Amino acid sequence: MEVAVDSLARAAAAERAGAQRLELCADLAAGGLTPGIELIRQVRAAVRIPIHVMIRPRSGDFVYSSADFAEMKASIKTIAAENLEGIVTGVLLPDGRVDVPRTTELVSLASPMQVTFHRALDQTPDLAAALECVVLTGAHRILTSGGAANAQTGARTLRSLIEQAGSRFTILPGGGLHPGNIAKVARATGAHELHTGLGEVIPYSSPDIAAFESAVRECVASLQR
Repeated sequence: MEVAVDSLARAAAAERAGAQRLELCADLAAGGLTPGIELIRQVRAAVRIPIHVMIRPRSGDFVYSSADFAEMKASIKTIAAENLEGIVTGVLLPDGRVDVPRTTELVSLASPMQVTFHRALDQTPDLAAALECVVLTGAHRILTSGGAANAQTGARTLRSLIEQAGSRFTILPGGGLHPGNIAKVARATGAHELHTGLGEVIPYSSPDIAAFESAVRECVASLQR
């Protein structure tokens, strides 16, 4: 189980509660942006589980200007020496299709870190075709809700994408997962990895770290039953 966090306190709480990987962001309320280098270093020093860092220069769409793209590349270069396991990113073309050349460039720049193509995929006009485009980039997984408002609603499509990907690629269902539905989505999709930020049950702005840790622990326990 991967947990999205945007603070040191939540990162440490997620690890204590049994999360197996972190997606480290800034401003989860905006969908997650590139975190600052100091937060990255603090979290890396505090936790032992793998950390995948969001590379997204701004909120809004995923069609990036030359300046946006340069900033994304600079961010990857900045974190390259921070002993991280992966990045989370993605670029679309103006027509909504995956921008294969520029995403490939980011994947190459991030190597040997793993790359997750994020929920920009859910904005593409043809998810099955988009999956094949992401495979071409050399990325390792896709975070997606199956094009739906949340992963539970998109479970049937997620199962189809997982079957299409086979052993070539990992589909990471995410969006609206919480202790009450995460195990159900795991069964319905056949997914081996799942993603949650728990924003549906605990606001990202909430200072209640104990409640967040408890919710992560409940998700882990639900998946282990």
